[in-house]
Order: sequence, then C-alpha cells, then structure tokens
Amino acid sequence: MNYQPPVGHEDTDDRMTQTTAPIAEEPSNGGALRIAIIVAVLILAALIAGWFFLRSANEAPATAGPDSQAPQITVMQPGSATIEGTITATGTIAARRALPVGVVGEGGRVVSVNVEQGQWVRAGQVLASIDRSVQNEQARAQAAQVQVARADAELAQNNLDRALQLVERGFVSTADVDRLTATRDAARARVDVAQAQLAELRERTARLNIVAPAAGLVLERNIEPGQTVGAGTSSAFVIAQGGQMELRAQVGENELQRLSVGVEAQVSPVGSTESYTGQVWQIEPTVNQQSRQGTARIALAYAPGLRPGGFATATIRSGTTVAPQLPESAVLADSDGSYVYIVDQNNTIQRRDVETGLSSANGISITGGLTGNERVVLRAGGFLNPGERVEPVLRDE
Repeated sequence: MNYQPPVGHEDTDDRMTQTTAPIAEEPSNGGALRIAIIVAVLILAALIAGWFFLRSANEAPATAGPDSQAPQITVMQPGSATIEGTITATGTIAARRALPVGVVGEGGRVVSVNVEQGQWVRAGQVLASIDRSVQNEQARAQAAQVQVARADAELAQNNLDRALQLVERGFVSTADVDRLTATRDAARARVDVAQAQLAELRERTARLNIVAPAAGLVLERNIEPGQTVGAGTSSAFVIAQGGQMELRAQVGENELQRLSVGVEAQVSPVGSTESYTGQVWQIEPTVNQQSRQGTARIALAYAPGLRPGGFATATIRSGTTVAPQLPESAVLADSDGSYVYIVDQNNTIQRRDVETGLSSANGISITGGLTGNERVVLRAGGFLNPGERVEPVLRDE
C-alpha cells in the first residue's frame, strides 16, 4: 500500500521552496552587478580626467606673449654709490728701524753678555764686555807719565820764577829768562800731551763695552762669553729701535698708483686670528723689474704677535670714489677688456664695455661705460649671447 502525502503538506513545501530560492539568489546577483557598475564608472572618470589633463598641458595659453619661452635672467640697476676701495697685499714683518750693534773697539775675548733676545734695553746700556786687562795696564802707565810731565812742568816753572828775581840784579840775562820760559812752556805742553794720551786710552778701554745706541727690543744676539771678536765686528746684536715694527707689503705696479702715505691698513699675521692697525709710512720709489711689484712699508706699534721675519696679509685702504658698483659675478673679461651684459628695452642682451675701478668686499666700481640706470645681468653672463631675448627679473635691493 503506497503512502501519499497529504495534499495540504505538498502545497506547503512548494510554497516554501518558491519563497526560499529567490531569497538565496537575489543578494549574490545584485552585489556583483553593483560592483561592476562602480568599477566602470571609476575607469571612465579616470579616462576623462587624463584626457582633460593632457589637453590642458598641450594647449598654449591664450595670453602667451613672445617672451613666454625666454629664459629668466636676474638683473639689477646699480645706481651710484660712494665706494671705499681696498688693496690686499702680502709681505714680511720686520723691524721698522733695525739697529745692528757691533764691536767698535780693538776687540778681544768676550767676558760677559748681559742681555738675551726679546729683552728691552735702554740707550747706553752695556750689552756685552770684552777683556780689558792689557788696556787697563796701558792706562795706568800713561797716568804715571802724566805725573812725570807735571813734575817737569813744575820744576821748569820754579826755575823761571827764580830767574825773574835775579834778572833785576843783573845776575841772569834776558836770554836766560827766555830760555827758561820756553822750557816751562814745553813742560806744560808735555803735561797736556800726556793727559790727552791717557784720556785716549781710557776711551779705548771704555769702547770694549758693547752698548745699546738707542732704547728698543733685542732681536738678535750673535756673540757668547769666551768668543773672540775683532775690531769692527758687526751685528753682535740687532735692536728694533723703540720696538717699532713694519710690514713690507708687496704691491702690484698698477695698485701702487692708488696708494699714498698715511692711509690706514689692517695687518693679519699668518697663523693668527689677531688683526693689527697700521699706516703706510713709506712707498719705496722703485719697482722690481722681474716681479713688477713695489714695496709699501706699513708702520706698526709693538705687539707680541708681530714677529720679525713672519708672513702677513695687509688690507690697505686705497681711497673713495662715487660710481656704480657691481658684484664680481656681473663683470666679465676677454681679450678686449672688461664688459657686462645689459638688457635693453626690448628685453634683448647687449654687450657693454666698461672700465673698472676700486675693488671692495661689496664688489667692483665701474668708472666708465655705465650710468647706473641700466639693467645689468648679475650672473650666467658666460651662457648668454648679444641679441638673445630674455625675461629679466629685477633683483630687490
């Protein structure tokens, strides 16, 4: 006997099947469709944006002028300024007045040296002494000769006095008086000669001392105790008179023409951070034929950092002038001389020959070729050509 489900139960299953199937399939198909639509819209938007970007990049601006492709060049209008020029030179530090002190006496063996290098001495101070034992004995002998001469002179005077007393009585003739008078005068003269010889010996003995001719700083000591020195030996000592120093700066022939005595200079010794102020006190009248340089002597007060023989750099003031001033980058040079590039009213490059003047830390003065109102190219002039069109950009001062 076959079992048949109830009619009511079958209808219920069919309804459940019909109701359940659409509910399971609808979310899956609808989500995929929405994702596909979103992706398509994004791709289309990206394509449209890219097309507009490329179109705007390739199109020329509607307001583009003839200089839109010209390079931008920085320019300046220099105007006029009061410029203080400087000259940089190098040289050697030395004593302004170096006094060589030598042996002025007969010479001999050095018995003492009383000073060292770097010490200050006063005028007349004994720097060294030479053995004088022989000279002392000679002076003692000559002093005895003076006493002998004085005794002879005194005897001659007594003889004359007695003769004058007897001449009135007729015991002594006038001729005898004249002879005795001459003898007395000769004796007095021998006294003077002996005294002069004694003074000479004493002076010679005193000259065996080596003394400082002036106050100053001892730079060199070239003798030692026990050394034998001869008469006329020079430079036993070297003294910087008053301790004053100078820089013997070597200056180019052209720059010498811009210097004058009395101008100020700043001197910086090599290896030192100190700077010393001095003045040009002499410009030597000659120029070295090989180097084409002259010497400007800059006076300096004594300072421990100024060592004679050392190397130093000097910055010397060389006067003032009123003229346009340009940075060094703006001034070019070739075989025809110095020149600059200017931008004319049509924004094209033009070459302008100029004459340069004083140099300073702020630039170079232009003494000819510019009025100061031109638009001068500041840099990159070596990459420009006359007639080239540019877009000038004025630098703010």
